[in-house]
Amino acid sequence: MFSTPEQLSAAAKASIDSQLTLLHSLAQKTFAGFEQLVELNINVAKTSLEESNAAYKQMLDANGPQTLLQAGVEQSKPTAEKALSYAQQVAGIASGIQAEFSKMAESQVNEANRKLAAMIDDATKNAPAGSENAIAMMKAAMSKATEGYEQLTRSTKQAVETMEGTISNTVKQMSQAAGATTTGKSTSKASKK
Repeated sequence: MFSTPEQLSAAAKASIDSQLTLLHSLAQKTFAGFEQLVELNINVAKTSLEESNAAYKQMLDANGPQTLLQAGVEQSKPTAEKALSYAQQVAGIASGIQAEFSKMAESQVNEANRKLAAMIDDATKNAPAGSENAIAMMKAAMSKATEGYEQLTRSTKQAVETMEGTISNTVKQMSQAAGATTTGKSTSKASKK
């Protein structure tokens, strides 16, 4: 395949450099995703503390059990909506990281396939007579590996789309349920008046 040890060494070095670059990029994307999650959690914690303090003050100011119960009921709807929003944001961050990983992995695999095809072509040119069967087997193996990767990529994308659809449907159903709870509260308030 390689006519000199220097060519082999240069190819190995290029491969290692490429892998290190990919790992560095993946680490950066992962770290950025964790930064987003930490920032989201800090904001949620701050907001939760502020709202809990306000709810506590509202409950302390309650004139009787009915007012206290109503204050508790009023706090439940915003809490459910915020939990839903939090879940959507976490899913969005995870989906973004997954998309970046997929894009990088696909790019890396395409580059590796291109280099492997070039090496096989180079080997074919310099191959001794009678090695045609071995070269054909290498090309067939490379083709099957590429097909397997493409199938895996399609399956992964389909699984991610299914997961995103499920999350979207769950969010929609929870939003409708929260809306029905609000409508039920308004109807019960109107009937009491």
